[in-house]
Amino acid sequence: MRRSNSRLCPSAWWLTACFILAGCAHDPYQARTDQIKAHVEAFYTHLKADRVEAAIHENEQIETLASQLGETIRSRTQQPGVNRMTREWALVKTANETAAQNWLALGQYFAIKKRYDQARAAYQRVVDTYTGSTERTYREQAARALRDLDIMSPSAAQP
Repeated sequence: MRRSNSRLCPSAWWLTACFILAGCAHDPYQARTDQIKAHVEAFYTHLKADRVEAAIHENEQIETLASQLGETIRSRTQQPGVNRMTREWALVKTANETAAQNWLALGQYFAIKKRYDQARAAYQRVVDTYTGSTERTYREQAARALRDLDIMSPSAAQP
C-alpha cells in the first residue's frame, strides 16, 4: 500500500499560510476600539479614586486617538481605492462622542464635589471643543449644565 504525499505544492502552501495569517491577524479597527475602551475604563477608575489629573489624561488620550485616526483618513483620501474609511470615520465619531461624554461626567463630578469653577471649565470645554453637527447634543447638555451651575453657585458665575 502506497502512502500519498501529504506535502503541499508551494502555491498551495502560500495560500494556506495567507488564510491562517488572515484569520490570526488583528483587526486594526478592533485594536483602536479596544484602546478607546481601555482609556474609558481607566478614566472612570481614576475618577472614582479622585485622581482627576489621571482621568483627564485618559480622556485626552481618547481625543488624541480620534485626531490621529482622522488625520490618517484625510491623508488617504488622495489615494484611489481606499474603501474602509466609513468604518474608520465611525470610530473617529465614537471616540469624539466618548470623550465629550467623559468631559460631561467630569463636570458632574466637580459639581457634586461643589468645585463649581472646575465644573464650569469642564462643561465649557465641551462647548468649545465639540463643534461638529453630530456633537450638538453634547454641547446642549453642557450649556444646560452651565446654566444649572449658575443656579447652584450664582456668585461664581458673575465676572
